[in-house]
Amino acid sequence: MQRLQAFKFELRPNGEQQCKLRCFAGSCRFVFNKALALQKAQYAENKTKLSYTDLCKLLTGWKKSKATQWLSETPSQPLQQAIKDLERGYKNFFEKRANHPRFKKKGQSDSFRYPQGCRLDQANNRVFLPKLGWMRYRHSRDVLGTVKNVMVSGKQGKWFVSIQTERAVQAPVHPSTAIVGIDMGITRFATLSDGSFFAPLNSFKRQEKSLVKAQRAVSRKQKFSNNWKKAKVKVQKIHAQVGNARRDYLHKATTTISQNHAMVCLEDLQVRNMSRSASGTTDTPGKHVRAKSGLNKTILDQGWFEFRRQLGYKLTWNGGQLVAVPPRNTSRTCPCCGHVSEANRKSQARFVCMACGFEEHADLVGAINVLRAGHARLACEVSGAVMPPAAGTHRSDSSAV
Repeated sequence: MQRLQAFKFELRPNGEQQCKLRCFAGSCRFVFNKALALQKAQYAENKTKLSYTDLCKLLTGWKKSKATQWLSETPSQPLQQAIKDLERGYKNFFEKRANHPRFKKKGQSDSFRYPQGCRLDQANNRVFLPKLGWMRYRHSRDVLGTVKNVMVSGKQGKWFVSIQTERAVQAPVHPSTAIVGIDMGITRFATLSDGSFFAPLNSFKRQEKSLVKAQRAVSRKQKFSNNWKKAKVKVQKIHAQVGNARRDYLHKATTTISQNHAMVCLEDLQVRNMSRSASGTTDTPGKHVRAKSGLNKTILDQGWFEFRRQLGYKLTWNGGQLVAVPPRNTSRTCPCCGHVSEANRKSQARFVCMACGFEEHADLVGAINVLRAGHARLACEVSGAVMPPAAGTHRSDSSAV
C-alpha cells in the first residue's frame, strides 16, 4: 500500500532568507486575492468562472506589468500553486464541502508550496528551496520516502517546512486483538468501554484569563502602531500555546489507543452542528444563548474532530480499523436490559435504568453501547448489508518540530 506522510520541521533561516520568505508569502497571497477578485467580478458580470489556465495566462501578464513586476522575484511554481488552491477552493464550494473562498489576510496562514525543485540533505540538516538556497532546519526525525512537494508556512514569527513524502509499505497487521468503544464527553474527554478514561486538557480554558488580558491590551492601543503590533504578538503567542498543547495531547491520546486496540468504535458526531450558535435571528431569537455559547466553547476546546482524524489514520497505519456508529440513544440505553428512556440519564454523570435498576457512570454506559453498535455494524459489513468505505491511500501530517 502507498502511504502519504508529511514531516514538519522548524526552519532556521538567516536574515536575508527571512526577508525572502515574507516576500514570497506576500506575493502568493497577492496572487490569490487578485485571482479571487477577478473570479467574483467575472461571475457578477456574466455568471461564468475563469479557468485555471486563464488565470495562469493573466499571471504571466502581471509579472511583466510595471505595477506588479516584483512578482517575478518569486518562483513561478508557488504563484501557480496559489491559483490552484483557489481553484480547489471553488471546487469544494460547488460540491458543498466548504464555504466560499475568502480573501487572505497578512499574518494569517502565510504559506507557499513547491511542487518540485526541492532537495533534502538530511546528513547536514538542510533543505534546498528554489530562489532561497540551502536552509537549515531542526532535524528531529528522519524523513522517509520520496519527496512529493514541500510547503513553507509562517506562524508567530517562526517558519516551518512540511515535507510530504510517498512510500510503499507492507500491509500492517495489528499486534493486538482488543476492541474498544469510546464515548466523547465534556467532564471526561474520552471514556473507554473497558472502564478507563482520558481527562480533558481544556487548553483554552487554562489560558482564557491571560488571553482576555492580552486582548484588552490590544484594544487600548492605537491601531497599527508599534505598541499595537507588540500587544498583538502576545495574543498570537497565547493562541499558539493553546493550539500546540491541544495537538500534543491529542497525538499522545490517539497514539496510545491505536497501539493497544485493533478496532475502535467511535460516535459519528457532527461537531459543526453541535457547536452551532443558538443566538437565532431578530425575529426568532434563541433561548439559553449564553449557556449554549459556553457549551460550544467547551466542545471546540476538546478537539473531537481532530481526535477522530488522528485516530483514523493511526489505526490504519497499525493495521487496525475505526468504526463510526450513530450516536443516537447511546447514553439512554441500558446495557443490561436494553430499556431506552430519557429518564435513565439521571444527571450528566449518573445512569440509572428505570426498568432493571442498573446503575453506572453515564459515559461508561455510552462507551459500552457504542462498542455494541460497532459490533453490529461490523457484522453488517461482513455480511454485505452495509458496504465498508473504499480502501485507498491514507494521508496524514506528522509534526516533528
